[in-house]
Amino acid sequence: MVSQPKIVLADEPTAALDKQSGRDVVELMQSLAKEQGCTILLVTHDNRILDIADRIIYMEDGHLVRDGVSAVAMEK
Repeated sequence: MVSQPKIVLADEPTAALDKQSGRDVVELMQSLAKEQGCTILLVTHDNRILDIADRIIYMEDGHLVRDGVSAVAMEK
């Protein structure tokens, strides 16, 4: 994030973390994205952090299953 990229790709950033640490990491990423005006594309199996997302795209077996705006984005 030091070079202020326009997009950050994050593959399972919470995979090896406990619940609170994972939440902290994702909230930090969200704050940095808002401050720096960048997009974060995060791939995860961790349903506990989905409430932070602006948009959620569900995939199954390599195919788009569902695409929608999250409740967080709807509140904005």
